[in-house]
Amino acid sequence: MATGHSATQRSLTMDAVWDIYHEDLEDIESHIHRHLNAGTPLINEVAAHILNGGGKRIRPLLLTLCARLTGYVPKDDLVLGSLIEFIHTATLLHDDVLDEAALRRGQLTAQRIWGNRASILVGDYLYSRAMQEFSSFENHDMNETMAVACRKMAEGEILQLAANRQPLIPESEYLRIVEYKTGALVAAACKVGAIRGGASPAQQDALHQFGMALGIAFQLADDRLDYMAGNTHLGKTPGQDLLQGMVTLPLIHLLQQLPVEDRQRLVTTIETGALDAHHLARLTALMHRHGSLQYAGNRSRDYIHAALVNLDAFEDSTAKRALTVVAEYMINRDR
Repeated sequence: MATGHSATQRSLTMDAVWDIYHEDLEDIESHIHRHLNAGTPLINEVAAHILNGGGKRIRPLLLTLCARLTGYVPKDDLVLGSLIEFIHTATLLHDDVLDEAALRRGQLTAQRIWGNRASILVGDYLYSRAMQEFSSFENHDMNETMAVACRKMAEGEILQLAANRQPLIPESEYLRIVEYKTGALVAAACKVGAIRGGASPAQQDALHQFGMALGIAFQLADDRLDYMAGNTHLGKTPGQDLLQGMVTLPLIHLLQQLPVEDRQRLVTTIETGALDAHHLARLTALMHRHGSLQYAGNRSRDYIHAALVNLDAFEDSTAKRALTVVAEYMINRDR
């Protein structure tokens, strides 16, 4: 299996994927701006600020590829891709409020410019507008998929909030947070594409599982990047997650490797919010020494392998090869 996937990947590059599907992505972009035309100028201004901030539109691309995987020809799935991006954008607006983040993709966050209330309300608008448009397709399976995903994302945010400054959280509980907070929407995008493409229930489930594993892999790769110096071009300050109290996989792994006294000292520092840049530099060095960053990278790779197994249910095609390439791209953004 691994050999087949590697051979498939070599036959296509991410640049080629962008080129092959650039017309679809341009249409998705057009739909985004068409649906953004709200009657309230502040909504348009806040939403446009983040929507125009350099996002790659990976989730809409995944939806389109999953629809194409079954030979789907009509292009109303591109409208659905724009709605997925609305929901993703809503989560970013809410995240930046919860995290008190100053930067997103290298620019000031909406909450720093317009404040928390505007960011939350515009996020709520994008959620509700997207779900309204989804309902117009009158497809129960699609509506249920999106409703479940939105519920899981909200629950994931609450679980993460409860885990704030709780460094001894088990890895299994952290992975549940990632599954809900990040995996759910990627999985929904893939399944909606499958539904729109007329895939069988078994194929829909396979692509849902593909998206879930892919979303988790993406987040674990992001966890690793957060502690790596020299990645400020990604629009995030290294170590920012932990400075805000967010416990992620590299830290969970590191704490399992440290002697009891060192572990307790670090736990106390995190729980009391006493962590500073000096602590962070030492912590990052420890992560390198104990292989915690490598561990997060390996776990991300494990999930990519699990995701790709689900594509075995489909015949070879450009869309299938593109999905494999996108999966690799999502965990190799630092290369």
